[in-house]
Amino acid sequence: MNGFFQRTVGLVVIVVVMIAAGLLWWGVAATNPPALWEPARITLAGIWQVLYSSDVPNLGVMATALAIALFFALLVAVSERVVAARYRRATPERVRLTLAPRAVMARTRGVFAGDVTVTVLIPAHNEEASLPLTLASLRSQRQLPDRVLVVADNCTDRTVEVARAHGADVYETVGNVHKKGGALNQALRDLLPTLGDNDTVMVMDADSQIGAGFLAEATRRFTDDRALMAVGGLFEGEQGHGLLGQFQRNEYTRYQREIRRRDGRVFVLTGTASVFRASALRAIADARGAQLPGKPGEVYDTFALTEDNELTIAIKSLGGLTVSPAACTVVTELMPTWRMLWAQRLRWQRGALENLGSYGVTPQTLRYWAQQIGIGYGVVALFSYFALILLMILAMDTWVWFPFWLGIGVLFAVERTVTVWRGGWRARIVAMLVFPELVFDCFLNLAFLKGVFEIAFGRRATWKHVEHRAAKEVQV
Repeated sequence: MNGFFQRTVGLVVIVVVMIAAGLLWWGVAATNPPALWEPARITLAGIWQVLYSSDVPNLGVMATALAIALFFALLVAVSERVVAARYRRATPERVRLTLAPRAVMARTRGVFAGDVTVTVLIPAHNEEASLPLTLASLRSQRQLPDRVLVVADNCTDRTVEVARAHGADVYETVGNVHKKGGALNQALRDLLPTLGDNDTVMVMDADSQIGAGFLAEATRRFTDDRALMAVGGLFEGEQGHGLLGQFQRNEYTRYQREIRRRDGRVFVLTGTASVFRASALRAIADARGAQLPGKPGEVYDTFALTEDNELTIAIKSLGGLTVSPAACTVVTELMPTWRMLWAQRLRWQRGALENLGSYGVTPQTLRYWAQQIGIGYGVVALFSYFALILLMILAMDTWVWFPFWLGIGVLFAVERTVTVWRGGWRARIVAMLVFPELVFDCFLNLAFLKGVFEIAFGRRATWKHVEHRAAKEVQV
């Protein structure tokens, strides 16, 4: 079954999206839009001829489309709550999932496994430029980590020397050919047997800096809830990189806002900085090859392009609870060029689709399937919007204004501005203009389309390490 989904997941997304778009197009084409008043032709400044149209969309079509959208959104939201509630209430015999809250609470009842500890793993491949700032953010924590271990993977620069000079331990991989996931698997193979159920492992990128309260909040969460398996970070973009950087910061700001409104119920445990209970990582390693895809005994599935997304699905598939609290902030590096951003997003998209292909359709993956189909539908809608504008410009010698859609556009601009308000005045200006961000969205949508068609036609996926430029702060 998994092999079938691996080969057809892209086609499933394409077919479902095309059917949905076709039904909406048919619904609009089969009805005549009502008019509120007769069209008026006016002249602006004696130069610009404008046709002021009174047509509005058919209310029946709009109501049907809105009802369908709300139904599917409600279906996904309710299914998430039902699955989580079932794992909390059901007996271990009924659930039969290792990390389900009820099963965890039953195993640990009356057992004190010690205070919560934090061991930080930082996978690093040629990261001498960014590593000092990452380690400095750990030293500035209100609650310091118990150990910091830099996993140096096939480094040819001074990563090892820089790590030791800043007080971190170093684990050097041997013969690793599986990039980040393979490096972490080697380190965890030696580390996990030494950790207890209340010990945790933070996996943190070498180009990220966590907020001063991150570890204290994560420790409090693990202490208060024995059933909690992972605490993820809420990431925001670093400063700089011009307009492209602002686009990415706005995107991350909206994601932060969405997760806060969901009370920390996270879609993906970010690879930039997340903390895992050691018992959860051991359970995942034990389940690989049977309940979960991957090689038995390994925490990370090295065939997955996006290890953070895959690990999140693995934890949820075993019934584990995750959260990303507002206090657990992390600043991550942005892609400084369009080419690097394209490579990053294509890898994310391919990885997400491949993970769905590996896990199939389950209660835990329903939300991710809905997300991919929703993105695909949004791609069709956005490109159709631009195509219709272009057709109108080419086909008519008069610009046509539609009051109804102008009103929708104003509401859209307000929404875009409000959702990035925390990002400052630059974020608000870019959002208020609307069209620059629409162009950025088109770019991301093209990466989505390429990822879908590549996986649908069986093209091999690869990714490259991003080399970081030297930083002035690096002093050893």
